[in-house]
Amino acid sequence: MSKSPRRLVLLDLDGTLTASHPGIIASVIQTFKELGHPVPDESELRRFIGPAVEVSLRRNGIREEDIDKGVQIYRRYYSEIAAFDDPDHPGQHIPGRLLATVFDGIPEQLNRMHEQGLTLAVATCKPEYQAQPVCDHFGLTPLVDGVYGASKDSTRITKAQVITHALQQLGFDTKLGDRALMVGDRWTDADGALETGLDCLGCGWGYAEPGELESHGCYRVIDQVDQLCQAAEDYFDNDPTQH
Repeated sequence: MSKSPRRLVLLDLDGTLTASHPGIIASVIQTFKELGHPVPDESELRRFIGPAVEVSLRRNGIREEDIDKGVQIYRRYYSEIAAFDDPDHPGQHIPGRLLATVFDGIPEQLNRMHEQGLTLAVATCKPEYQAQPVCDHFGLTPLVDGVYGASKDSTRITKAQVITHALQQLGFDTKLGDRALMVGDRWTDADGALETGLDCLGCGWGYAEPGELESHGCYRVIDQVDQLCQAAEDYFDNDPTQH
């Protein structure tokens, strides 16, 4: 690891780098059907994007004894079985994790940030074993320095736990002058950043509800993908005591 101070940008995945709602929502719908529960309305289904699925199942009244079963059903549809029509290849089927697209301009912004000397890593509440193949499939893996997520056994599920895990794996050390910034589109990103002592740059193109990012303490919210690199540069160029 370099001994010079590093500027590290932790990037959420769903709603920040990818428009992943089609696959997540489709998998959630199947989960509720198999559990024998009414499927939530559209606005509630969209709230599944960001938090760990356990959290959203509890919020929607799934009994505690059914939570683990619900998680397993969701993971099966999202990661393991090709249950959904592939919009790019008629007649073929894909798992929910591939029913997504990269937001326009994201690859260019990641490349620009690397050119500016920033260290980039994905930090998502999606289980790491799901996040890695998603990043591989959509060409994001070569554009970042690491992909970190929740653990399969659910011992690491909150954004704060994922951030801590990512920083540890990257050898982040404030004693060497390292600085880090969380970038995300939901309250979970903002809360996780604050809990771990980081600032959060909010992404207004994602899945946040109106006012959500501001009310959870994001120091700034940007509305367009093409603002990302400059916003990160601005953050690290400023005196850290001013945030």
